[in-house]
Amino acid sequence: MPLTLQQIRDNCNRAHASMMRARSEHFAFGAFNLDDQATLKAVAQAAQKLNAPVLVEVSQGEVDNIGLYNVRDMVDNFKREYGLEIYVNLDHSPSVEAAKQGIDAGFEFIHIDVSQSNHDASDEEIVAATKEVVEYAKITGALVESEPHYFGGGSNVFDTAIDYEEIKKTFSTPEGSKHFVEATGIDTFAAAIGNLHGKYPVPKVLDLELLQQIRDAVDCNISLHGGSDTPGHYFVSAVKIGVTKININSDMRFAYRKSLEKVLADNPDEYSVAKLVDKEVVAAVQTVVESKLADFNSAGKAQV
Repeated sequence: MPLTLQQIRDNCNRAHASMMRARSEHFAFGAFNLDDQATLKAVAQAAQKLNAPVLVEVSQGEVDNIGLYNVRDMVDNFKREYGLEIYVNLDHSPSVEAAKQGIDAGFEFIHIDVSQSNHDASDEEIVAATKEVVEYAKITGALVESEPHYFGGGSNVFDTAIDYEEIKKTFSTPEGSKHFVEATGIDTFAAAIGNLHGKYPVPKVLDLELLQQIRDAVDCNISLHGGSDTPGHYFVSAVKIGVTKININSDMRFAYRKSLEKVLADNPDEYSVAKLVDKEVVAAVQTVVESKLADFNSAGKAQV
């Protein structure tokens, strides 16, 4: 059942207040990708167990598969059932129109990322698209997130080493971050400091000194994408510096697939796959989520 405009605005107001509280109390929202009901259940159970506020998010692939309003309804159902502080983020929305649809559906967080669909998008095009979404979001009060350039990697497992010399070419700069935030009016800046989408053969290395410089340069929220496969001590430090949103996807998908492969192999005569998923896969993904929430210092921070 669609939310009323007033209900959406109330949710967005709470989201704004919670992000401000995260910054002042030095914790970060985990933004966990929602592939299906099993991953949503894993996040919900972890959030309930640790009394942690969370975001669940979908990108265009999940939107095409599940549907914006189905996602909204699923999350609201789990919110009521588990008694959660939980919000929905539209992650890497590839166009202004797609972002507007997420706002209309009542998502509290919107990430507009035209450079994902067009790696050659100019600075002017990115700024213009972001400003249009920021203006449209005033209807509901949704928080808008963006960045000034393409962010590499993908939500998968890779067997190639990380070429940090290449990645450093797309690192955020304090000056560039400040300019982009002021030019667009966004609520959240997606910083690039060594974080990278996906899992790789070696752990990721974050430039915390650069992060501090960016924190000093901008007065909005800061997010870190590509949080999977990152040593937890980086998150502990990033939260102390002032990051308030960290995205996790590949770690969850890896746990999901590996646990599913194992439980199917162990139960060759069981054809109720959903039963096996509920028994083994949800628990495996929940373990991942719980470990991240601990690193993000968000346990005990939920306000329902």
